[in-house]
Amino acid sequence: MDILKRLFGRREAVSEPAAVETLIVNAYATVRDLPPLDFPHELFGRRDLSDPELAPHLEGFIGYVMGRGDGQMTAVRYHLWRHLQRVRNHASFEVVPADLDDVEAWAHAANAVLFLPDGSVRAPDGKVVISAEGETDPAAVLPYPPDAVARRARTLDRLQGLEPKPPTGMPPAIGESELVLRRPDDVFRRALALLYVAAHVQAQATGGEAMEAGQPARNPVGLDALTPRETRQVRAVAADDAFAMTWRYEAANALFWALGVAPARIDESDRLVDVDALWRSVAPLARDGSASAGLRLRPAGEILDALDRAWREHWIVRQAREKDLRLDGLDGDVVAERHVALNWLTGFQNGHETAWDDIDTPT
Repeated sequence: MDILKRLFGRREAVSEPAAVETLIVNAYATVRDLPPLDFPHELFGRRDLSDPELAPHLEGFIGYVMGRGDGQMTAVRYHLWRHLQRVRNHASFEVVPADLDDVEAWAHAANAVLFLPDGSVRAPDGKVVISAEGETDPAAVLPYPPDAVARRARTLDRLQGLEPKPPTGMPPAIGESELVLRRPDDVFRRALALLYVAAHVQAQATGGEAMEAGQPARNPVGLDALTPRETRQVRAVAADDAFAMTWRYEAANALFWALGVAPARIDESDRLVDVDALWRSVAPLARDGSASAGLRLRPAGEILDALDRAWREHWIVRQAREKDLRLDGLDGDVVAERHVALNWLTGFQNGHETAWDDIDTPT
């Protein structure tokens, strides 16, 4: 924090003979629950995503970051952008130099970047992530929760036999302190909707009768949960799109796995789901909108393990296809569907309330 101590401006003292050096800090934290500001400070304000003004403020701040210097996208700028997309808490406060070490410790706990009056965005230790002129200190490291960093290491170890290898510089996904999962009931309804879509369009593509998962009388919960785009698709799906949409079985499998439904498995990434077995296990619930009340999601750590793996596997898939390389041990369509399902479930790489139809899966 020594570098910050040289950036302090002066504030007029009201009742003291000498002015007091102070620094105004705006902290942008990605954690779900902001730690107490347990250091001497004057608080100007704090807010979370329940404040309707925070989301547009963050959009404006992202625009500021992207406009520094020549505005060209760099790895640092991209990762900072992703950090700001995940921000859940914003605090503005004033401190004095003697307390900067405590601010650094707090910023690490909050997984926060710091915006200072000189127009720079800084890592918790004060190193410049991006200056007002668009410059970056090569030693600056964006904060990530420790469990997310450890999870990345485990994933890379698991995937080390695959080619092409995910880059070690690819950042961690999210940590448990940042995670807000969808409600189990919403996850269940979304999974049934995906089964309905896949079964319905499969019947349209083959000219046969839809399996029960795609029949309104057998899966009314899934039918009721269709998105506007899905509703249009099941009414008149284009022939070229029908086969691709049957892969939604795999997205449904990932969500049912997250709910602990026994036939749903994601251990292997080149194995297709047993749709018949999956449907038999959930069919009694698909006709009763209240039957999912007892369902619970798996522990957060297990879901995040799956998310981190799906993200890096999807990177491998896309790189292999771009370079026309053979894929061993991965089915690209299985991986892509898991990635979109887990991104929706966790809010990773998307806004916190992004609708299914708008979920993105950047790698």
